[in-house]
Amino acid sequence: MRRKRKVKILATLGPTSNKVETIRELFRAGADIFRINMSHASHDEMRRLVKLIRQVETEERRPIGILVDLQGPKLRIGEFAEGAVELQAGAHFTLDSNPEPGDVSRVHLPHRDVMEALHPGDRVLLDDGRVSLKVLTNEADHAVTEVITGKRLSNRKGVSLPDTTLHTSSLTPKDRRDLEAAVGESIDWIAMSFIQRPDDISEVRKLSRGRAGVLAKIEKPQAVEQLDEIIDLADAIMVARGDLGVEIPVELVPGVQKRITRAGRAAGKPVVVATQMLESMVTAAAPTRAEVSDVATAVFEGADAVMLSAESASGEYPVEAVRMMNAIAEAVEREPYYPTIINAQRAEPLATGADAITAAARQIAETLSLSAIVCFTSSGSTSMRASRERPMLPIVTISPIPSTARRLSLAWGVHCVISEDVHNIDEMVDRACSIAHEEGFAVPGERLIITAGVPFATPGSTNLLRLAFVSPDGRTGV
Repeated sequence: MRRKRKVKILATLGPTSNKVETIRELFRAGADIFRINMSHASHDEMRRLVKLIRQVETEERRPIGILVDLQGPKLRIGEFAEGAVELQAGAHFTLDSNPEPGDVSRVHLPHRDVMEALHPGDRVLLDDGRVSLKVLTNEADHAVTEVITGKRLSNRKGVSLPDTTLHTSSLTPKDRRDLEAAVGESIDWIAMSFIQRPDDISEVRKLSRGRAGVLAKIEKPQAVEQLDEIIDLADAIMVARGDLGVEIPVELVPGVQKRITRAGRAAGKPVVVATQMLESMVTAAAPTRAEVSDVATAVFEGADAVMLSAESASGEYPVEAVRMMNAIAEAVEREPYYPTIINAQRAEPLATGADAITAAARQIAETLSLSAIVCFTSSGSTSMRASRERPMLPIVTISPIPSTARRLSLAWGVHCVISEDVHNIDEMVDRACSIAHEEGFAVPGERLIITAGVPFATPGSTNLLRLAFVSPDGRTGV
């Protein structure tokens, strides 16, 4: 199956999409990689979904990526004696370590590390920012705050700390258990939530031991402030606009999205734009015009992937949502202005052999109007660098390693094929031409450009460029 677009679609699985028939429909509608949200999935459910996705992968004979999203630290207040209170602006409200039910003057905050990290002047946001507090004083067991914006506040609402850096790990004990369970399965990406510092990424890397790529979700202002360092350590980045829009002024989110997208592309790391992209399709069969424009903007910006959350996990129209996102992406990429916008954002290649080769491959391919760029790769790094160049022609990746092909399902413009390793240049040329022909990227008489590393099967050794003609029978190259 060949996609008619370069941006990838990441679809979340959930109650309305956890059957093999629906997963198959979602893939055929356009989903390239599936997300399993550990905020809601048990280990048994995660394993069951992985098995179903791999079943569809076998049936469809296409590598499919799987991303497991760790919950991260979920901060919540306790409960109220009457279930809820009405807070008034200007009133004092205490967050404390007393587990007794709260009232209009206080409530339990069962997170001692938060008490220790707060400082006078820090903001505390409750219930997705609907209630805003400012810390006046704090001790080890309580913090006195002033209500800045008042509203009805009920039991167990979430807590956000936009001005406060917690000194504990972003990995909770639950996350550690979920991580170990996930990497024991054939999953491809681990997404880490609510990271605040580069050390959080290092911790996940150490625990995963290379068994999955690490995706950093940028949803806290502390992470935005250390974006470059986090990108250096992560394998991919997500613009998690839901929580990010709570912790920073919502009008700043589009600018931060653009900054993250461009920084990720410059580093050659896939960038996913997520949250509320087609939100109305949770209950409606068609999106709003504004949502269509939102998806289109992410595609125009050169994001590697766009994500569906509740739309595909618990919505009433999961397949239609994927189909709509696919249609929007295809339409954007057909726009005459699309290549101009993408090319204007291209970063200069780094001073490495791999970047020099992939940049030259793109330039030669576009100058000579070739049919495709074919990359042979073991680790996936060659294809990631080719994707960074954002060529307007297809990138066909050939790898003998299924996990590499699956991981590349997140990379812009990359079409992956799993095939046996090659042993010499003639075999490389023949394999590239036959696969490009079989997959519908070239017809007899057309030309390709091939990148590879010699000696073959040596990760990180990209050092070869080769032009090839597809033979009249489509099975060999010359």
